[in-house]
Amino acid sequence: MTGWTADHIPGQRGRIAVVTGANSGLGRVTATELARHGAHVVLAVRNVEAGEQAARQIAGAVEVREQAARRTAGAVEVRELDLASLGSVRRFAARLAADHPVVDLLVNNAGVVLLGPRRTSADGYELQFATNMLGHFALTGLLLPQLAAARAARVVSLSSITHKSAHLDFDDLMFERGYRATTAYGRSKLATTVFGVELDRRLRAAGSPIVSTLAHPGLTRTNLTPRAWEHRGRLGRMIARAGLVATQPVEQGALPQLRAATDPDVRGGQFFGPAGLWETRGRVAEARLSRDAADPAIGTRLWAAAQEMTGVHYLDEDVSDRGRAVRSRGETT
Repeated sequence: MTGWTADHIPGQRGRIAVVTGANSGLGRVTATELARHGAHVVLAVRNVEAGEQAARQIAGAVEVREQAARRTAGAVEVRELDLASLGSVRRFAARLAADHPVVDLLVNNAGVVLLGPRRTSADGYELQFATNMLGHFALTGLLLPQLAAARAARVVSLSSITHKSAHLDFDDLMFERGYRATTAYGRSKLATTVFGVELDRRLRAAGSPIVSTLAHPGLTRTNLTPRAWEHRGRLGRMIARAGLVATQPVEQGALPQLRAATDPDVRGGQFFGPAGLWETRGRVAEARLSRDAADPAIGTRLWAAAQEMTGVHYLDEDVSDRGRAVRSRGETT
């Protein structure tokens, strides 16, 4: 397989990177590669004990590889963040700002998938939507001042190929009627994708140097799907194992978001994913957004809804004239 690999990542020394959900799967690989190339990586995790274990393993792996390459690796630190709790998001952002007034990279990687019966977040929102989209929306807004202080900051939003068949129901965003886990997950990832695209539009309109990019991993072998199916008994576990056969390794699946995060030639709004077999696997290439994900009207409406639900207001704009510059307040209520 040819194409962009982790060895193409330029030096990241001196950069502060925040990776949500970095204790396992795609987030852990992303954090490892960023540290390997010199970044100071903040592992933003819900389970601090698991995060500390991951940090030790990342540091060990990076040290061995960098000694062989005669390079200096970056540091890794662990901080608690529960994206399903807006209170936790606010505490994380405040404490991070106190220690790191500049943030160069935010990788909105964490997510939950296929949770069976409908569950709600600490704030009463449908859990997949709350974790995958609302938590990251709030986090990005709260960290906007630190991102704006960086020389070339980026925000990466993690999408999914499931966004392509999803549609948002603005009359029932929290899926209170006729809940279906797989449909709710697809909607949450469409919302995440719409957010990344709309963030790019608003940053551009504001004249901000911050770049918003997107990526999806195709079908990748992580721990999310087996966990989601394990409560469904023997048949669920069989389905999960069968699904793993068709997936690509997590190291390959993380490359789209690593490219979105580090490639110096990436432009705002670009979307990366696997190039092969309907974007499910293979080398990294530009991916295709669904029509809904690229629709500015949907972006405007979702942004307003997210601001209302989270109480985090930033990059407000005059929707009567999308061509005019927006004002960035970065304020919360």
